[in-house]
Amino acid sequence: MRYRWNMSDTRPDGVSRRETRANLVEVAAQLLREQGPAAVTTRAVAQAAGVQAPTIYRLFGDKDGLLDAVAEHVFATYVAGKTLVEDSGNPVADLRVGWDMHVGFGLANAALFGLLTDPGRGTRSPAAAAGLEVLRARVHRVAAIGRLRVAERRAVELIHAAGTGAVLTLLSMPPDDRDLDLADAMYDAVMQSILTDVPALAEDGTTAAAVAFRTVVPKLAMLTDAERALLSQWLDRATDS
Repeated sequence: MRYRWNMSDTRPDGVSRRETRANLVEVAAQLLREQGPAAVTTRAVAQAAGVQAPTIYRLFGDKDGLLDAVAEHVFATYVAGKTLVEDSGNPVADLRVGWDMHVGFGLANAALFGLLTDPGRGTRSPAAAAGLEVLRARVHRVAAIGRLRVAERRAVELIHAAGTGAVLTLLSMPPDDRDLDLADAMYDAVMQSILTDVPALAEDGTTAAAVAFRTVVPKLAMLTDAERALLSQWLDRATDS
């Protein structure tokens, strides 16, 4: 009878699917860290891990799937040693924590950061997409307290572009010449363009109030779907004006 390997099976040599996957991720991460992106080929990773190349396709789908798994593993390892504040009660402070973690991770993992921000990969990385979702959630909390002077989407785009650009610029410099104040200055510049100095409805808070109200529209159960959609359009128009 031919042996069939199911998701919960172990291979005939006693190594489980989970152990094989973890080993491949570790090997790929080490190759990426020590030799750069060019060294991370399915053949090289499989050979270093002591498995056949088809194993990678079976476990990860393709090389991009393996790289996404590496990204998740490396980031999880990185944040394990950091203080990760999901919601401290101060959305603006949490936004700064997220920025600092983004910059720190990029500088500590140059090769991986380059891969995650490379448009040439052709497909959007799930790991990068997950990071953007975290940013959107943090920006949404800032909007909800009336501190955004621009639409949420615009704020996310500006922060993401500035953060990626700051890290790539610092990585282009020799390590001893990197001025980390550049990232701080970039953050301050972006915050000046997207944040109000006071909560919405105080002084000139028309746009900020519209952005804040926009965050609660989906929760207005007394309205129909069509009414919520129309109200959202009106508020979006107000934030674009």
